Amino acid sequence: MKQKDFFKLALPYIAAIVFFAVLSIGYFTPDIFEGKELLQGDIRQGLGIGKELTDYKDQNDGELTRWTNSLFGGMPTYQIAPSYPSSDVLTFLTKIISLGLPYPASLLFVMLLGFFLLMKSLRIRTDLSVLGALCYTFSSYFFIIIEAGHIWKFITLSYIPPFIVGIIWAYNGRYLLGGAVAALTLSLQLLNNHLQMTYYFLFVVAAIVVTYFIDAFQTKQLSRFFKASGILLVAGIIGVSINVSNLFHTYQYSQESMRGPEVLTPPAGAKTTGSGLDHDYIVEWSYGLGETFTLLIPDTKGGASGYLGEDKAAMEKVKPEYRQILQGMNHYWGDQPFTSGPVYVGAFVLFLAVLAMFIVPGKLKWGLFVVTLLSILL
Repeated sequence: MKQKDFFKLALPYIAAIVFFAVLSIGYFTPDIFEGKELLQGDIRQGLGIGKELTDYKDQNDGELTRWTNSLFGGMPTYQIAPSYPSSDVLTFLTKIISLGLPYPASLLFVMLLGFFLLMKSLRIRTDLSVLGALCYTFSSYFFIIIEAGHIWKFITLSYIPPFIVGIIWAYNGRYLLGGAVAALTLSLQLLNNHLQMTYYFLFVVAAIVVTYFIDAFQTKQLSRFFKASGILLVAGIIGVSINVSNLFHTYQYSQESMRGPEVLTPPAGAKTTGSGLDHDYIVEWSYGLGETFTLLIPDTKGGASGYLGEDKAAMEKVKPEYRQILQGMNHYWGDQPFTSGPVYVGAFVLFLAVLAMFIVPGKLKWGLFVVTLLSILL
């Protein structure tokens, strides 16, 4: 390929990357340039939990401790902030992928870039790919978990779209490139130790693989399908193997936690799970049935948690005899204990999704449609 042709081909990608970088920095301008900080609950809690570790390191010439007494009466520190020499290369690669952008702009940039590449892998025009990345990344859920400080979850989710890119490329005949991208992005997912997100994502993978299998069966290209599947299987093994130290220790520790078997004999008649988590604990932060409509109408259940009395302007419009009653009421009346906001995808985006089911060619949409329904049911 001539240099001129290569530049012409690469220019839209370069322009998109620059746009995403500028947008990410611009969105978090107060944090980056004005010295302000997000009050992220989990991050603040993590700093308190990690103080014992930091003090130990300072007092022992940089030596790390693998135990802390600041959580659950004592636990291994490798479950608080996993760090292994075998993953140093992956940590370095994350800095390259995010272009070294300051936190938290780097989070937004990687999410935008990953979904943009997914759109391009589906042979969608560059301008529409940028629009798709914006619609996906600026759905409210991602900003809710940033505000909550669920950073490892966010980073794990940001590497899911590019992992799908690897799958699509492999099944479209770009075996080695697809396998390499799949191995890398799966490695980066597992590096962040939020296995719950990867687990749920496997439902999406299954839907995509089944869709490609049906298409290969109908077009009599099963040999191509199995070749791509074999390469992706190897990619999965590589991704897991790179993180095997962390995965093993996570499994080992889970058996000693409330996720493992019961070790105390419960009193007669008491509710018992035998092993694993209690069902009520698992679904405590799940959306209620009616709350599903916030995907279309954000304040279906009142929006973010908070007392009505905090809105002084609204209270001034309330009749005096009702103010005391209303001040103590919560904005939010959904099924979760509390929330920082509704998961809003957007009426415009949902309209396009429904429209696409009728006008967009290809069979991949049916697999995604099925797994979308499954996710809502779950």
